[in-house]
Amino acid sequence: MGILSYHQSQRFDQSEDAMYGLVNKAIEDMVRSQFGEATWKAIKQKAALEMDTFISMEGYPDDVTHKLVKAASEILGLSAADIMQAFGEFWVTYTAQEGYGEMLEMSGDNLPEFLENLDSLHARVGVIFPQLQPPSFDCTDQTEEALSLHYHSKREGLAPMVIGLVKGLGTRFDTEVEVTQTQSREEGADHDEFSIKYQQS
Repeated sequence: MGILSYHQSQRFDQSEDAMYGLVNKAIEDMVRSQFGEATWKAIKQKAALEMDTFISMEGYPDDVTHKLVKAASEILGLSAADIMQAFGEFWVTYTAQEGYGEMLEMSGDNLPEFLENLDSLHARVGVIFPQLQPPSFDCTDQTEEALSLHYHSKREGLAPMVIGLVKGLGTRFDTEVEVTQTQSREEGADHDEFSIKYQQS
């Protein structure tokens, strides 16, 4: 995307690949809370990032997030997929604590209802983050204990995060959940698909 200056007035072109700083800030907070400050500093140094802090409402190139995940993978000795899945679980709690809890509450009282309303949630989030480029989700083949979740995104490599998100939502709704990826863009499918089995306590 080229080099951005990270000032409050900075805008990023919607045609470019960029994420809001809230995502990178969440990665930082996850590493700090689970592995400590020294580990975060080592990851940041490994990623060769120049900014001292991430501003939640600012746009950062996708490449910044990719560098963080790659560096974390090397420092922690975990696969990028494992890190993204753990981040997906962390994201559910993190966003609730960062002031978006009311939005989450408006999106459903149980796991299947919440998953059905993900696009509506992103539409509401888009009012706060106008340059948001959200993925799209839809649910099919729903029964009382299972559904298929379809995930469409212009970004690649985030399917493990979706698995983590669903598991994190299972914790939020006190629901046992099993997630299996049944279709993958990386293997030539036009979108990612997940089989989700759940049992509410």
